[in-house]
Amino acid sequence: MSDGTGTRTGAVMDAIRRKVARRALSVGERLPSIRRFAAAMEVSPSTVVEAYDRLAAEGLIRSRPGSGFYVAGAMPPLAPAEAEPRRDRAIDPFWVSRQSLDAGTGMLKPGCGWLPPDWMPQAAIRRAIRGLARADDAVLVDYGGAHGSAALRRLLARHLAGEGIEAGADQILLTNSGTQAIDLVCRFLLRPGDTVLIDDPCYFNVQAVLRVHRAKIVGVPYTPNGPDLPLFAEALAAHRPRLYITNSALHNPTGATMSPRTAHRLLTLAAAHDLTVVEDDIFGDFEPDASPRLAALDGLSRVIRIGSFSKTLSASIRCGYIATRANWIDGLVDLQVATNFGGPSPIAVALISGVLSDGSYNKHLESLRRRLSRARRETRAKLEPLGIRPWIMPRGGFYLWCRLPAGRDAAEVARSALHENVVLAPGNVFSLSQSASAFMCFNVAQMSDPRVYAALGRALAETA
Repeated sequence: MSDGTGTRTGAVMDAIRRKVARRALSVGERLPSIRRFAAAMEVSPSTVVEAYDRLAAEGLIRSRPGSGFYVAGAMPPLAPAEAEPRRDRAIDPFWVSRQSLDAGTGMLKPGCGWLPPDWMPQAAIRRAIRGLARADDAVLVDYGGAHGSAALRRLLARHLAGEGIEAGADQILLTNSGTQAIDLVCRFLLRPGDTVLIDDPCYFNVQAVLRVHRAKIVGVPYTPNGPDLPLFAEALAAHRPRLYITNSALHNPTGATMSPRTAHRLLTLAAAHDLTVVEDDIFGDFEPDASPRLAALDGLSRVIRIGSFSKTLSASIRCGYIATRANWIDGLVDLQVATNFGGPSPIAVALISGVLSDGSYNKHLESLRRRLSRARRETRAKLEPLGIRPWIMPRGGFYLWCRLPAGRDAAEVARSALHENVVLAPGNVFSLSQSASAFMCFNVAQMSDPRVYAALGRALAETA
């Protein structure tokens, strides 16, 4: 017997299979009524009846007499790679991440997203580790509390107050990382099929997280002053998004900082369209002087602030945070308990609290800013002879978003450089619209080795 492939019955069956695969229909959920689905698919009710009967025979759905059809059995496993079409591994975010994370000592990583070990406050971290020997037994062996350490939350509240953000410790939730903070917010606010606005380009792992949550992703072009406001307004009107995720300070990957005018207009549009904004401030501490933050301008009414210490302190000591309106904290806490059984490791929290409390962290940041300023200038000067030019010169941070010489494709350059053990980050890794093939993102802190520039020069010549 035919399975219906290529027929109207087959089209109905495929539509249901896609809904189940996307988690738009979950185990135990009732399928649309025969008449309603027939109208939606523009087929006869008898076609839907046949499709439902065949899917029931497959075991994908089951019938409850007098009630309808329901999704049956266990859901197939979902891997992030299945949540989007498989792309060329040279421009695949997971490829870039794996190459950087698994790189041996001989691999150069100008495309990675963190600072080298000798740029981090190792002496302060070692002092904090020695201090753990005197810590209570519970710090060494217990789970983290549901909200996370009250002491660290108070420190964060004081830090936020310095930015003009009024948030008590009860409005802050500690998480295992900045990525987990994004994931928890998505779990809390999104349902499959909800629309989320992101910048184009943007931090590539945001796209991966959103695809796992089965969100519809809409990109808005990013300018040196923030998102393109006319296109942002058009996207709000056309797509009615639930969330917008951005970096207002030292945008990833462009390094741009949102202007006050853009920030005010963005918040006005968000209020008019009932949009929640997630402000990822993971690079904010790299700014020489703090720019206006969306969370400060908004008062945490419709802006959620997230952050972590992995870029400025240690990627090995994982801890992030969420600061939001007080009445959302309990729901986020319950989600963290459900998915992680508590907050971040008390050991990690104790180490971070120790470094933040002894005065060394601010001195470390001042040193980092000076060192990164020199590195940005030096990297720019060394890229210039290769015909590689920054899109803008950022106020801080370690990224340079650069345009390659005319006619060069960043993915091809990255493929060539990999043969010389150099991991690069091509522009389309960050671009939802895949419109950044002429761009490359460079981490200036990882650009001191002359072999990087030699490999780049050969890669550019090979791809001419």
